[in-house]
Amino acid sequence: MKTTEEIIGQTKRWVANVVAGCNFCPFVAKEIKQGTISYQVINNTVKEACLQAFLQECLILDEDNSIVTTLLIYPNAFEQFDDYLDLVAAAEALLEENDYDGIYQVASFHPQYVFGGAPVNDAANYTNRSIYPMLHILREAQIDAALERYPDPESIPGNNINFAREKGVQYMKMLRDTCL
Repeated sequence: MKTTEEIIGQTKRWVANVVAGCNFCPFVAKEIKQGTISYQVINNTVKEACLQAFLQECLILDEDNSIVTTLLIYPNAFEQFDDYLDLVAAAEALLEENDYDGIYQVASFHPQYVFGGAPVNDAANYTNRSIYPMLHILREAQIDAALERYPDPESIPGNNINFAREKGVQYMKMLRDTCL
């Protein structure tokens, strides 16, 4: 079993080598450099406890403005993508129920990520295929500010899809797997 430090180290490599390295998120390099990303490993496997950890992290973000974004890493839970999607939906509902709508947003990453309507073997899925199931909590104000300064933000998803497809499934899988 991997330690918390090992899991965080692997996740940091994935963020640096895949997310930043492939420029899937053109804003992450700044956050890596400034150390404003919080990495939290949640070892619990019970959905309700994992959601409680999610809500707790929102409370931490409320109090600590030095954290720009948080990755909640679930190394022992939500192995099946459908179970993970249920977690994402529940986390989004929690944001609304706790008046965090418009304050925080959830982005989703999973080792088996498949975009709706996409084939399982589409390399584009690797734009959201992580090494562990994760919930990414983003501050909406930070997103808005970053997008205002970025030329043509609407092109980001299409650029990511094109990049992944040009590299191909084998390359994208190898790049992700080297982070483990």
